[in-house]
Amino acid sequence: MTKIVRKLRPTDFWRIGEHESWFSDMSAKGLHLHKMGLHFAHFKIGDPKRMEYRIEVTKKKGMPYEQSEMYEEIGWDYVTSYQFFHVFSSPEENHAPELHTDPMEQSYTLDQLKERLILNFTGTLIGFLFIIGMLLAIWFLDGTPVLRLVEGHAIQLTILSLIILYNVFYSTRAMISIQALRRNLQEGKAIDHHAPWEKSLHKNTAFSIVFIAIALVSAILPFVQLFKHETFTLPENDSNLPIVRLADIEQNPLLVRDEYYIDEIDWANRYTTNWSVFAPVQYKYDESGMIENRKWLDESGTYSPSVSAEVYHLRFKVLAEPLIDDLIKWYSYGDEMEPFVEKQHPDFDQLIIHKDAEMKQLFASKDKVVMYVRYNGYAEMDVLIRNAAQKVNLLEGE
Repeated sequence: MTKIVRKLRPTDFWRIGEHESWFSDMSAKGLHLHKMGLHFAHFKIGDPKRMEYRIEVTKKKGMPYEQSEMYEEIGWDYVTSYQFFHVFSSPEENHAPELHTDPMEQSYTLDQLKERLILNFTGTLIGFLFIIGMLLAIWFLDGTPVLRLVEGHAIQLTILSLIILYNVFYSTRAMISIQALRRNLQEGKAIDHHAPWEKSLHKNTAFSIVFIAIALVSAILPFVQLFKHETFTLPENDSNLPIVRLADIEQNPLLVRDEYYIDEIDWANRYTTNWSVFAPVQYKYDESGMIENRKWLDESGTYSPSVSAEVYHLRFKVLAEPLIDDLIKWYSYGDEMEPFVEKQHPDFDQLIIHKDAEMKQLFASKDKVVMYVRYNGYAEMDVLIRNAAQKVNLLEGE
């Protein structure tokens, strides 16, 4: 059984002379071209033999039988095809005549390819612009780009846009290079069948490693986030979770849960864990309760306080302050009646509060930890701050 060796192509498909030279040098080492792929060429291992290779470009993907038979009659054997490129070989000692003796005539074979490359470039560019439009909307439409970065939902789409951007770049280079090759042929400059390819191989190898790494990250990230995203019923008793509990704020033994179960999860009292590259630890939670013997001051019903919050343990401290700014934008709800007030506090690097009737909001950071708390009830802001400080210190020490 003939053993097949796969090797990364040294350069882009439109560099015809470099490919022909590479195939010849591989044959001299006992590796004879068998098949061409998108990124790799397949070689059969055999005896070293110096072979000449020529690449013919056709208007259609298939090589016409009559044309292939004509080339075989003058000493060129068909080897393989890749899209519109067809490879022929001949032993060097046979001195087979060139497939094209007139560079001007050969330039006409590139006309159809040039048109296809223009169409491919146009389609790729439209796709890229569509992705960019989506990204701009995700990152900047609500003016909270750091929050979107930390949540991580737009990172995979951003990486995908980089991949598509490379395809736009690749299509542009292909279009320009084929046009340049066509112009050279029209000027009578024949293709150099022994063009140096070593430098291109090093560049292409390095770029392929980077491109594959980016593609793998793009593919893996959504699965990691999906695996890390879980929702649980909030335990009734206190736990090691770095979240401000409603019972600690209210300090009333008559406080009971206001429950709402769906699929065995109490959605009125639940917490969700998440993960992203820039915030490996994330919590979002809601807790609701009621005190039967107490009413809201406006007599609207039974006193039913609640607390909702978000906690982020960031990978980089520099993100903390801009994240707080974005959280304020996101949770201000366009309410400018009461100002957001920054306070100095020994347990926080930054503390900003907001009070509006029964609703109180707190935005705080300590080192790499950022916490947002929204509380509806009659407890004092100082109680909320004290409990938030305890929980931030719990997570900041991890």
